[in-house]
Amino acid sequence: MSAPAIDDARPNSAATPGSVEAPLVLDTAAETPKTLGFRDQFAFWANLGVSLIGFSGAAAFLAPEGYPQLSLIAATVAITVGTVVGTAMVAVSGLPGAATGAPAMALLRGLFGTKLSYLPTAMNIIQCVGWGVFELTVIAMGSETLVKHFADDAGPHWIYIVAAGALTTLMTIRPLGMLRILRRYVTVAVGVAMLYFSVQLVRAGVPDLNDGSWSGFLPVVDASVALAVSWVPLASDYTRHSRGAKQAFWGTLGGYTTTGVWCSLLGILALAQTPENGDIFQTLLGISAGWVFFAVLVVREVDQSFANVYSTAMSLQNLVPRVDRRVISLAVGALVTGLATQVDDFSKYESFLYLIGSVFVPLLGVTAVDWFLGRGRASWNLRQDAPARWAMLLPWILGFAVYQLINPGTIGWWADFWTKAQDALHVHPQSWTSATLFSFAASALGTLALVRIDRARTAPAG
Repeated sequence: MSAPAIDDARPNSAATPGSVEAPLVLDTAAETPKTLGFRDQFAFWANLGVSLIGFSGAAAFLAPEGYPQLSLIAATVAITVGTVVGTAMVAVSGLPGAATGAPAMALLRGLFGTKLSYLPTAMNIIQCVGWGVFELTVIAMGSETLVKHFADDAGPHWIYIVAAGALTTLMTIRPLGMLRILRRYVTVAVGVAMLYFSVQLVRAGVPDLNDGSWSGFLPVVDASVALAVSWVPLASDYTRHSRGAKQAFWGTLGGYTTTGVWCSLLGILALAQTPENGDIFQTLLGISAGWVFFAVLVVREVDQSFANVYSTAMSLQNLVPRVDRRVISLAVGALVTGLATQVDDFSKYESFLYLIGSVFVPLLGVTAVDWFLGRGRASWNLRQDAPARWAMLLPWILGFAVYQLINPGTIGWWADFWTKAQDALHVHPQSWTSATLFSFAASALGTLALVRIDRARTAPAG
């Protein structure tokens, strides 16, 4: 079976078969380059699994809000289970891209129709720009911490933002070349840095493995799932260049799971040696020669901002398919960099990004069921004139409502509305009610019902 074409418009010479770079435009009949093997995918997702945010957020895994501190063994098991489940969902979301060669948001033409696909596309653009701004800020903070280790004055904050933004934007111009560099050099350096910090922190002393509770186990599992699932709407932007579905799936699952778990546990070990109200970055820098390896992790953080900026460009191409992706990437990089120099209060900003991100968990349920059991692999129409499939919005909305009923978030008016809805519907979430998994299940079951109706309607008579 041949993969559905994206469009039958003019071919792009930069994207002819055998090309080593991603196509410049979306509306092309030329084949998407399939140059990434298992090691490329593993290295890319392994790098995304390591994050400075993961280190600084270790406290949330060790002591989830409203629960006593977990034991180290409970936290380890919870993080591992949640990361495996969440990453498996990311790996599944990348399979349609590996099969068709289409980027993530363009795939939604087949699910919803072209014009309806603009709705999730707009949401993805907002969240990718938002997380890009957040990542540039994190890189700047890490860089300033590193400089202050040697000097009293780190200089203007905006300098670090602009430098990180410029490097991020440059990486998006040749994305496949960037992924090859990650595999050959960066992943090795990151692995050495993580191993060094792990050995030094273990030598400094590991807390009692059983000192703590298991009562917050399920919330930590859910948080770990949610952390991984945040990459779902971006996955096909990269798996589309895989040589096969197996390489895409196992590279994603193996790479992100390995380093995602490792990064979280390393953060917990560092947290155990950080004074109360202290800075976990300073703990890492306080290790002998720690600044060398911390610098590696700071520079590596740029692949997080790269993924967000590049996927913003890919999403925008679903709206303007004939515009050169390099032009879009330059514009997005400049926008994200400019916004990052202005945003300094993340207290409500992060909550808003999580709210936007929550729409993609049920969307995965709809996409996966229709791809594997419905029209997907056989007859998704990814062309510019793909007709609307209004019915597919229903299970997506259902799953989103389930998510909000279980986890209304922390944005005042929004949380108030869903809290009142909880009372009206007598829904009272428990520690085992995972917003991520329950919303995924609701949207998947709703889509399955539509698939069966569609099959019955189109089945030949007699």
